[in-house]
Amino acid sequence: MIIGDYKEKSMMNIPLLNLKRQYKYLKNDIEKVISEILESGSYINGPYTKKLEEKLKEYLNVKHVIGVANGTDALVITLKSLGIKEGDEVITTPFTFFATAEAISMVGAKPVFVDVRLEDFNIDSEKIEIAITDKTKAIMPVHIFGTPADMDKINEIAQRYNLYVIEDACQAIGAKYKGEMVGSIGDAACFSFFPTKNLGTYGDGGLITTNNDEIASVCRALKAHGSGVQGEIAFNFLNNIQKEVSEEKNVDDTVYNPKKYYNYLIGYNSRLDELHAGILNIKLDYLDKWNDKRIENAKYFDEKLENTEFKLMNLDEKNKNVYHMYILQSENREKLIEKLEKNGIGYGIYYPVPLHLQKVYKEMGYKEGDMPNSEYLSKRTIAIPVDPELTEEEKEYILNIFKIEEIL
Repeated sequence: MIIGDYKEKSMMNIPLLNLKRQYKYLKNDIEKVISEILESGSYINGPYTKKLEEKLKEYLNVKHVIGVANGTDALVITLKSLGIKEGDEVITTPFTFFATAEAISMVGAKPVFVDVRLEDFNIDSEKIEIAITDKTKAIMPVHIFGTPADMDKINEIAQRYNLYVIEDACQAIGAKYKGEMVGSIGDAACFSFFPTKNLGTYGDGGLITTNNDEIASVCRALKAHGSGVQGEIAFNFLNNIQKEVSEEKNVDDTVYNPKKYYNYLIGYNSRLDELHAGILNIKLDYLDKWNDKRIENAKYFDEKLENTEFKLMNLDEKNKNVYHMYILQSENREKLIEKLEKNGIGYGIYYPVPLHLQKVYKEMGYKEGDMPNSEYLSKRTIAIPVDPELTEEEKEYILNIFKIEEIL
């Protein structure tokens, strides 16, 4: 059985994400901005970084935006800014990339895993409350694959127990939860600009967002060794010192800024490079178009695969889901992988081992069966291309390999 009316053609090579094709039409603008930055001599905290932060404040509808070196640093710095430390617990999902739990561990706290829903792979908000102890300090939902978590319920629980909510939005820039931008709903949020993200640079980068002045102040200090003007502002905040700190204008953070040699907090070296900021300024203007194309491609596959043996994503239509990945579930995943590889179609397994069963966390005492939904999904999920660069011919070609009697 072949889905649709596709007639067999020669083999294609379709990557999971076609970054080369995207670069071709961005090339002139990218090369121009890189040249401008190199000629300016301003490579750290320059005008392109400031411009990007201003644009993202407006786009995400938040008060503060802080560019950092990568998404993992964004998570670590945010946790640190909230005072989360050794002995504390943070509730999160086991069905996500390792960095979510790793960041919690890096500040000395303990990740406490709560299983996910089979419908949308997000943390099951109905199971969070039972995991709360007197050591719990925060809930960190992940908007997995660009799908918003149940933020109303999560925020309601957090308020009742006086907990912070940190949105891990690393896969979800541009997504909306009931009309609100993801990244504007919790106490703080973290984004990644890794090349494969919906908005990615040519290297790495990250972002912290918050509407809280104190959190923003501490994050700005922590990302640059707790030094300089931002370090002093944060120090004063944390120590209830009522002293106005004036920010110097036209400071050269690349060559010499005298105030950076005055340190107030133990921080990190995690700044968003000017070159990456320049690239992201260009790509941000395309983000909504790219996300809309991802949504269009996802709906195409939803329609064409609806009456097959593959289980499809079941997402809340009240939200804007931006499909960082398009996930299928297959009872015969290995056979499907073999078919995809034979026909030159890229794929990804997200995620083969849920976090509670990773060897690094073996001392926490989790065992198989503790998170049944995450474990079930880890054996069945597979991502196929939903790239905004996909052509109609490529989508049709992908569908042609789903010959039910050969795969299932």
